[in-house]
Amino acid sequence: MFSIQGQYGKDTCDGFSRRDLLRVGGASLIGLSLPEMLRMEQANAAEDARYGGVGFGKAKHVILVYLQGGPSHLDLWDPKADVPDNVRSVFKPIDTKLPGVQFTELMPKLGQQLDKTTLLRAVSYTPNGLFNHTAAIYQMMTGYTADKVSPSGQLEPPSPKDFPNWGCHIVKAKPTTVPMLPHVTMPRPLQESNVIGKGGNAGFMGRAFDPYTLFPVGDDMDMAKMDRLKVDDLQLRPEIPQERLARRASLRDTVNAGLNDLEKSVSKYALDEYYGKALSLVLSGKARDAFNLSAESPETREMYGNNTFGQSCLLARRLIEAGTRVVQVNWPKVANSDNHSFDVHTGLSTRMKNQSAPMLDAGLSGLIADLDQRGLLKDTLVLAIGEFGRSPKRGVSTSGNGNSDDGRDHWPYCYTGLIAGAGVKRGLVWGKSDQTASAPVENPVHPIELLATIYHSVGMNPRRMVFNHLNQPREMVNADAVTGILS
Repeated sequence: MFSIQGQYGKDTCDGFSRRDLLRVGGASLIGLSLPEMLRMEQANAAEDARYGGVGFGKAKHVILVYLQGGPSHLDLWDPKADVPDNVRSVFKPIDTKLPGVQFTELMPKLGQQLDKTTLLRAVSYTPNGLFNHTAAIYQMMTGYTADKVSPSGQLEPPSPKDFPNWGCHIVKAKPTTVPMLPHVTMPRPLQESNVIGKGGNAGFMGRAFDPYTLFPVGDDMDMAKMDRLKVDDLQLRPEIPQERLARRASLRDTVNAGLNDLEKSVSKYALDEYYGKALSLVLSGKARDAFNLSAESPETREMYGNNTFGQSCLLARRLIEAGTRVVQVNWPKVANSDNHSFDVHTGLSTRMKNQSAPMLDAGLSGLIADLDQRGLLKDTLVLAIGEFGRSPKRGVSTSGNGNSDDGRDHWPYCYTGLIAGAGVKRGLVWGKSDQTASAPVENPVHPIELLATIYHSVGMNPRRMVFNHLNQPREMVNADAVTGILS
């Protein structure tokens, strides 16, 4: 859903909208009473004023490169020597830009950009029940475990009661100041089997804060679909020239001036602000221009990779450059599937070598190099992470799935991610895995601590209280930022 964020909840001096006040009468039965809510807001403000520290507020933009499906850390960026054959990667280790740090031969381009990043070698958590994709994705996107998890690990569909996606918190607290889309998700929804979009929207925050979803027509094997982007809602219809639309806006203002008092009170829900931002977004053409990938040189497009993932990473850079606050690039294959999905229960040696790894290597390395060369990396936080890694031993079952000798199962206990930009230390390896990459031995990082680090980096207290659909207070995330990787 496309939405324009405004200043919600400013109808009263205490910062609550009339809608909030109408709800409060019954809220004490299931949540907080009005005095308790007011005290909570005051406590929030006091805590926010005290909060800060190293790296706080250095990120103006955030790009999450979300590697749904669970990349095999042993076969990409944490290879191990002197281990049994069924643990050792079939791919050869190679040196990277950092002395003593090796990737596999699948990641030569990213290895040369490693000096601009912090490598997270010990991301780790212990799941509740079986650790299948949707439950793990929901945790990574929201900071919370889901209420309903079936024996297979899959969940119910997205619900208005869900916790908000991390980006929704950011754009609500820090709306854009330019006529630009605040929050964009592409090129496909989060998905495991028939559970689509869980953890990808604003949940109990309300649909006004959902991201703009850019899902081009075409299936996951269509590598050219980013060339057929359609953003019709960001452009004027041919029969309505810009001058005519501006006259309509002027007429609307005239009509509003004649509204009676009751209708005027409704207008205080920031409708004029929403309308004004939507109008300026269309008239400026800035968002529409940002989606024009053909404006890039053939060399730049090739650097990112001429495929769905690479061109999504390039578009993420263009959106950030134009003023978008949050971009989420989801890996362009349903999480539990074949071909270039990272869910390599079978066919690992062929699928990773010929499909997923070359796309990841070019797209992510191109994004980091391009942002850095343009001076955008200094205030753009980039995080590349999946919901888990893959089992150290090939051919064993850890999640109830079948695995061939040329496949690895799910493994949340230790895996790898990468973070860069906006105060993140350059050329750092944070954390260490054991001899078989099975468990952390140094500086483990929980996925929700990475969400806390994102909030901290954009200038938000990660533990700030928000109110769910029952007016019950909940922390944005029950974790603290990993400040050891920040400067």
